This record gives sequence, structure tokens and C-alpha cells, in this order.
Amino acid sequence: MDAAVNAALAESLEGGFSSRLAAIDGVRLHYVEGGRGEPLVLLGGWPQNWWQFHKIMPALAERYRVIAVDIRGMGGSDKPEGGYDKKTMALDVLGLLRHLGHDRAHIAGHDIGAMVAQALAADHPEVVKKLVLLDVHHPDETFTGLTLLPQPDQHVDGDFTAGSRIYLWWFALNQVRGLPETLLAGRERAWIDALFDYMLLDPRSIGDRDRDLYARAYSSPDAVRAGNAWYQAFMQDIEDQKEHPPLSMPTLVLGGDHSNYDFLASVLPSKGPDVRVAPVKDCGHYLPEKQPEAIVRELVEFFG
Repeated sequence: MDAAVNAALAESLEGGFSSRLAAIDGVRLHYVEGGRGEPLVLLGGWPQNWWQFHKIMPALAERYRVIAVDIRGMGGSDKPEGGYDKKTMALDVLGLLRHLGHDRAHIAGHDIGAMVAQALAADHPEVVKKLVLLDVHHPDETFTGLTLLPQPDQHVDGDFTAGSRIYLWWFALNQVRGLPETLLAGRERAWIDALFDYMLLDPRSIGDRDRDLYARAYSSPDAVRAGNAWYQAFMQDIEDQKEHPPLSMPTLVLGGDHSNYDFLASVLPSKGPDVRVAPVKDCGHYLPEKQPEAIVRELVEFFG
């Protein structure tokens, strides 16, 4: 997504938002910043960018200095050849916080952004005041149990049943180097639609305009390559998390009741002494867009 589009989108949001770039250890990170108060960093995931938080940013900006970041490889940020393990990506966020003059911040991440947020909290707990993970957690040994064929409790056709698990078919596709860039070229909107329609309880929650914006953000071979690299780093991430200490800060994990809540509730409480896992009702994977009012309410109550 080019600079002019990002600037126009940022300025369209209430809260005095603006689109900016920062050079962090040789990597340019794009972020959108606005509001007043304690810093709150939002980290998004695949196949989206900072815009996935646009429904919650204005309300949060009434209480916090909101910083929505395109993580390494995403949207308006650089897409280098390497550095897509979550330990390195957490260092990007740490560098951005220091660049902006913040010693500590609240951190909330969704999808791949949740993995980066958890890595930041584990490796650099001194900078994370409170942590929120949305529907995903950092890769650990549970990821090695994912199967190529769908299991009986995994739906494959978008027919959501509460408690069923998502069949993560793209985890395998994104491991293949070079081929997705060719297969998806010119078909970005088609696979964006396939993912959203599969993981949204109500596909209308993400409309045509937003889908077009996300498709545009992944419409280059480098963008597809970088997004896939987040997944290709999972085995390194699994090794890195073996050295993670327990999460020392208050941590809230929100999972869609038609997505990953049950799985997260079985795994995350063991990650730290103050980890609470709660469901978001009537929701699939894309929490900030399907249930923005509920997410704002949960974040404000938790962050204070």
C-alpha cells in the first residue's frame, strides 16, 4: 500500500491520526499514530495491515496514544530478505518505542502481531506494561501437532460450530518458497476473500473496500514473500520460545468463540502467573473488525 493511500486512510480516522515512517536498525517501519495518553501499540497480522484496527482506533485514541504498526514485511514497512522470526520482529517494535521516546507501553497484537507481541513481552518485559493477545499466541510445541488433513473437530467449509477449530490450510501453503508469489499474482482479491469468508462468522464484517485495500497491500511478489516468511520462521520461533520466561506482566487473551478460544484457554494460562483468557461472543478470527465495540470495551477495562 503506497504512502499516499496510507496517509489518506490515517487522516480519515477521528483522533488526529497521521501516517509516519521510522528507520529502525536499517529497516523502515510504517506506523499510524494518534490520540493522547499512555502509549498503546497495536500489531496486526496476515493477510492484513494496520488498517485492520481502524474500527477501534478512534475510540482508543480518546484514552491512549495509539500506535498501529505495520510489522516487518507488512504494508508500508520494508520487506527485507530475512529477520522474520518473532524475536527479531520484537526488536523492531522495541526500537520503534525507543525512537518515539517511550520507556513502556501497553501492547496488543492480533494473529502474527500477537506472536510478535508475546515475543516482545517475553524477551523485553521491562517495556511492556500490559499485554493483550487476540486469537493467536506465539508458536510453541503445540504447533508441531498441526495436521495436514482436517480433524473431526475442524471445519473446512466455513460452517461454524461453537467450539470447532479452524483448519489452517494456509500454514502449509505459506511454507513453500517462491511458488505462492507466482500462484497468487493477479489473484490477490480471490484469496483475500477465501480467507475472510472462511474465518469470519459474518463475511459482511469486512466489506469490499477493506478487502480491496488488503488485496492491494499484498499485490506484489515481495509482499507475498514477506508475509509467507512469517510462517516459514515458525520452527525457529518454536525453538526461541523454549527460552521464554513466564510472562511477568498482566496478560489478557481474547479468542473468538467460533475461532480459537477453546484452544487458547487450554494453552495460555500456563504461560504466566497473571494470564486471563476470555471469549469474544459471536466472533470468528477477525476480532477487531467483527466485534469492535467489545474489543474496545475489553481493552479499556484491562489497560485502565
